[in-house]
Amino acid sequence: PDIATNPTGPGWFVDRRLAAADHLATLERPTTDEEVWRYSRVDELELDEVEPVVPAGTADPTPADAVPEAVVAILDALGPVAGTVVVHNGAIVSTVLDDAWADRGVRLGWAGDVDGGQAALGSVLGEPTDYFAALNDVWAAHPVVLLVPAGVEVTEPVVVIDWIDQERAAVFPRLVVHAGDQAGVTVLEWHGSADVEAFAAPVVELDAAVGARVRYLNVQDRGPRVQQIVAQVSRADRDATVVATQAALGGDYARTRADCRLVGRGATGNLAALYFGEHAQMLDFRTFQDHAAPDTTSTLLFKGAVGDESRSVYTGLIRVRPDARGTNAFQTNRNLKLSDHAWAESVPNLEIENNDVHCSHASTVGPVDEDQRFYLESRGVPSNVAERLIVRGFFDEVLEQLPVPAAVPLVQDRLNARLDRRTAREADPDPARPTTGSVA
Repeated sequence: PDIATNPTGPGWFVDRRLAAADHLATLERPTTDEEVWRYSRVDELELDEVEPVVPAGTADPTPADAVPEAVVAILDALGPVAGTVVVHNGAIVSTVLDDAWADRGVRLGWAGDVDGGQAALGSVLGEPTDYFAALNDVWAAHPVVLLVPAGVEVTEPVVVIDWIDQERAAVFPRLVVHAGDQAGVTVLEWHGSADVEAFAAPVVELDAAVGARVRYLNVQDRGPRVQQIVAQVSRADRDATVVATQAALGGDYARTRADCRLVGRGATGNLAALYFGEHAQMLDFRTFQDHAAPDTTSTLLFKGAVGDESRSVYTGLIRVRPDARGTNAFQTNRNLKLSDHAWAESVPNLEIENNDVHCSHASTVGPVDEDQRFYLESRGVPSNVAERLIVRGFFDEVLEQLPVPAAVPLVQDRLNARLDRRTAREADPDPARPTTGSVA
């Protein structure tokens, strides 16, 4: 508490964090008794085992050679970009923005150094959506802000990489993206880490003004001992479009709450995700498609696979408010269960307060289709290869929607690595655990 209530930085930033600390003191840790945390592992979080990283309340990027080698490898694989920010153990260590975009008024960097950063920070989130978003309000010492002025279309992606390699660290990344009227931008945020025990509570704010286009991809590739709880909030004004996608692959327990708020007439929100669980990890998703204005459209497609003893949870809500006539909202969750010991939960919901709407929701949980497997095997494809092909094809529908094409091969590489490990475990199973289909 003494650290939380003694932040450093500009006066407005200190005041903001102190107010957040006062608010946090009024909150209680959530439990699985609450519906929004049902099925989660929030009761198992041991925050006393980690310690918040406390960088100074100003960002002073160090030379490029301070960027971890693993981050350099990711950046090299992505090719041309408009700008990059690297956050290492909670502190910004590198900020680069192409001069051509800076000359056109694009601003990127620590909130305190960016004109308009103070107003942008928290403008979409508003009241924290949960306890962990409130923690972020207190502890996020180096929020990253990206501001694109009206009428500017940034043609290359902006990349933000958050990397953890400090043992027993608790970090609180913050990213705010605002596109002005008729502007456009594509953002890749990469959450990665070494194999360390750590906790992260990121907050992401995506804001599309009138007629703007914000395209966002998060690749969650944390190490196997990292626990992470994300609050992602997007807002689309009149005739604006927000595309918010994610590839969730890493972590021990990783949860994302995604709120898509359509507040202007004709706004569009498209949500898509792929996830692949292995070992005993748990991937947890809560989504809210909130239609508050007329003639708005939202689509959601989440597709996941769970193997070994891993678990996934998807709970989604389409909410159509009384004034949101002409809403079109669609929600689909598909899950492949690759092991008898794996488990997937899928709970779609609708809450409709206007009768002039088109809404649908669908979910499935099941094993690999035996007809597809038989088709491949009957043409000489070995059983394990057939399953691999089916699983890879299952994800293609989402991969095609990811708004950063250069990141798709990196995601595919990580999917292939999981499939390779699965094949190896089936060839040499753990004798302490019965394999799928065997008798204990």
